[in-house]
Amino acid sequence: MLLVIAAGTILGACGTSDKSSGTNTDKNKFSVAMVTDVGGVDDKSFNQSAWEGIQAFGKENGLEKGKNGYDYLQSKSDADYTTNLNKLARENFDLIYGVGYLMEDSISEIADQRKNTNFAIIDAVVDKDNVASVTFKEQEGSFLVGVAAALSSKSQKIGFVGGMESELIKKFEVGFRAGVQAVNPKAVVQVKYAGGFDKADVGKATAESMYKSGVDVIYHSAGATGTGVFTEAKNLKKEDPKRDVWVIGVDKDQYAEGQVEGTDDNVTLTSMVKKVDTAVEDLTKKASEGKFPGGETLTYGLDQDGVGISPSKQNLSDDVIKAVDKWKKKIIDGLEVPATEKELKTFKAE
Repeated sequence: MLLVIAAGTILGACGTSDKSSGTNTDKNKFSVAMVTDVGGVDDKSFNQSAWEGIQAFGKENGLEKGKNGYDYLQSKSDADYTTNLNKLARENFDLIYGVGYLMEDSISEIADQRKNTNFAIIDAVVDKDNVASVTFKEQEGSFLVGVAAALSSKSQKIGFVGGMESELIKKFEVGFRAGVQAVNPKAVVQVKYAGGFDKADVGKATAESMYKSGVDVIYHSAGATGTGVFTEAKNLKKEDPKRDVWVIGVDKDQYAEGQVEGTDDNVTLTSMVKKVDTAVEDLTKKASEGKFPGGETLTYGLDQDGVGISPSKQNLSDDVIKAVDKWKKKIIDGLEVPATEKELKTFKAE
C-alpha cells in the first residue's frame, strides 16, 4: 500500500508540474494593449499608427489578438478613457497605452491605482514610476511641410485646420507657420480649430470656407476631423480638375486619402509623418525585455527619424523637394524650430 500511495503521489506531482509549466509559459508571454481616443483605431492618423506599432510587435513575437496577446479598446467619448484603461489593467496586460494627450488625467489616475501595471502615454507627460511618456517634436516636421506649402501655393493663401486648440496642436500650427514664413514672408496663413478630433462635418465646412476665400493649400492636424478636409478638396477637384486645391496630411502618409474617385487626380500635396508606430514598437520591445523606461519621457524629432515629410512626393516639384531637404539639414544641424506663439515672434530663419 505504501508503494502504491508513493507512486500515485509521484505521478500526481508530475502532472501538476506539467500543468504549472504551461501556465507559466503563458504568463511569461508579454502582453500589450491600447486605448484609443475618440478618433478611433481607423482614424488614418495617430490612433491607427499606434495600433500598427502594437500589431507589428505582436506578429514579430508570435502573439495573438486578444487577452494574453495584443488588443485595443475604442473610446466613443472622453468618459470612456478611465473605464477602458481600468478594464485592460484588470485583464492583466503587461503594458497599456493611452493614445493622445486627452488621456493624461485618466492615465495618471489609473497608474496610481494599478502600481504593478506599466502604462505609456502618447503626446503627454505623466510623471509616475509606472508610466513612460512618449512625445514628438511635431513642430520640426510641420516646419518642413510649411516650406512645401509656401513654395507650392500659387495664391499665397494657406490654411491650417486643427482639432482642438491645445499646447500639443499649437506645436503643429506654429511649426507650420514658421516654415511658411521662412521661405515666403508674404504668404498669409488662416488658422481655424474644429473643437474636436471626430468632427468630419466641421472639417469639411471649415475647408469649404477656406477654399472659397482663395486658400489653395490646407494643412490639417485634426485626426478624423481631417477626413472632412480631404472630402471637400476632392469634391472641388472633381468639379474642376484644373483647379489647384491641396491638402497636407498628418501623422501618417495620407496620399491614398487624397485620391479623387474615378480620376487620376490626387489632392494630397504631402504629409507630415509622425512615426507613432515606430515609437510604440520600440517602447514595447524595451518593456518586453525588462527595460521599461518608467518615469522617463522619450522624445522623437527629426534627428531620431521620429517626424518628417512623407515618402509620397508625387505632387511636389524637384525644387520644393530640394528646399525641404535643405531645411531638414538645417534643423538637424541645430536650427531651433518654434513650438509656441512666443517663440514664433522672435524666430529668425537662418
